[in-house]
Amino acid sequence: MRFLPLALVSLLALPAAADPVVVELYTSQGCSSCPPADDMLGMLAERDDVIALSLHVDYWDWIGWADTFADPAHSERQRLYASAAGSSVVYTPQFVIGGRDQVAGPSGMQLAEMIDAHQAQTTDMLRLASSADGKAVTAMPRDGGAQIILVTVEPKATVRISHGENAGKKITYHNIVRSWDPLVEWSGEERLSVVLPEAPEGLSQIVLAQTVVDGKPGPVLGAVRAD
Repeated sequence: MRFLPLALVSLLALPAAADPVVVELYTSQGCSSCPPADDMLGMLAERDDVIALSLHVDYWDWIGWADTFADPAHSERQRLYASAAGSSVVYTPQFVIGGRDQVAGPSGMQLAEMIDAHQAQTTDMLRLASSADGKAVTAMPRDGGAQIILVTVEPKATVRISHGENAGKKITYHNIVRSWDPLVEWSGEERLSVVLPEAPEGLSQIVLAQTVVDGKPGPVLGAVRAD
C-alpha cells in the first residue's frame, strides 16, 4: 500500500456515478437453508449497481461438514454487526445491506426493497484511478472519517459437499471473500489516494469505505471494483 501526491494520480476517464450498493451474505456450506440465498447472491453479483460479497462463517462446521471457505474473522464480523444492532444473535443465511440493514433468510422481495432504498442514498465517493505505480483508489472528502478496506474475492467456485446438512449437493458460490484488509483510517477531511497491491492470480479486488464505531462495523459509505 502506498499513498500518492494528488498530482501523480489521474482519474480514469469514466463518468462519475453513484457507488454500488454493498450486499454481504453470511452463509455456510453446512447450512441447509443457505443454498437459495447463495443463488440470490449469484444473481446480485451480475449487477453493476451492486457489489455482492459472500462471507462464509465457521460456527456450523461442527455439524458434519467444515466449510472450505469459512473464516473465523467472518463470524466475528457478523457478531459485531449484531452487537451494533443491539443483539447477540447470529444466523445463516443473513444479508447485510450497506453495513446498516439486515435481512434474514432468502427473502428476495425484502432484499430488493432494501437495495433500492440504499441506491437512493449512494454517492460517487470512491473512484478508481491510475498512476505510474499501478491502480489506485481515490476517496472524495466527506464529513466524518472512515476505514478504507481492501477486499479480495474469488469470483466463482463450485463445491461438492459430501457430509452434513447439504450432503450430496454441488453448490456454486460467487464473490467469496478470501481476505479483508483495512488499509488506512481516513479522517475524511482531504481527498485520499491509495495505491493498491496487485491482486493474486485468479482473484478480484474491491475497495470499501466503511465507518467503524467502537470497533464495530457501521454504514458503508462507498465502494468500487478495482479490476
